[in-house]
Amino acid sequence: MSHDKRVQIIVFDVNETLLDITTLEPLFERVFGDRSVLREWFAQLVLYSQTMTLSGLYTPFGELGVGSLRMVASIHGVSLADGDIDELKRRMNTMPAHTDAVPALTRLRDAGFRLVTLTNSASASSPTPLERAGIGGFFERAFSVEAVRKFKPAPETYRLVANELGVETSELCLVACHLWDTIGAQAAGCRGALVTRPHNAILPAAQVPLPDLTASELTGLADQIVQRWQAS
Repeated sequence: MSHDKRVQIIVFDVNETLLDITTLEPLFERVFGDRSVLREWFAQLVLYSQTMTLSGLYTPFGELGVGSLRMVASIHGVSLADGDIDELKRRMNTMPAHTDAVPALTRLRDAGFRLVTLTNSASASSPTPLERAGIGGFFERAFSVEAVRKFKPAPETYRLVANELGVETSELCLVACHLWDTIGAQAAGCRGALVTRPHNAILPAAQVPLPDLTASELTGLADQIVQRWQAS
């Protein structure tokens, strides 16, 4: 399809897609006695970020992250200390890259694709979380939804990237490990590529867009992207 050939820019989600959020698990193990509460916290954070956007409200993602931790602690009847909040912030700012990130990014860069990121997190001063993780240099731009004060999957977030880069959304492919993110991107006119990290999967239901590409690791997904949309 001629439409396929126009994809030149790969837009990466950051948290969990590129950076490994499981490095937050020791905090949840210590505070809750159960590292799997990380997933509960993260799901609440995503739920309430989207709730704020649907309600026409906005609170920065980091503040919602702290508030969500306090909420989950209240639900579990656990007391939080100031040091716990400090540890959450520190761990969120120092997450390492997944082991498949550098090989995949190298493959795409060498194939001629332009690489950018789009995150719900606020923009950060240098060194950014991506720079700390050693992968900041792969990306020509790092976009934050704070510019439109709406969280993904609001269409304005994906259009922000297209507008800033002076391209159509159809020229973008979003790479994420969250189906809600690829759904939003595809609904906004982008292509969607899903990496099925643990705790993420396809949602089989009517009218739910399936990703254009799916793989269990970023390296396999990068190969598929190159095969389908090799940059000229």
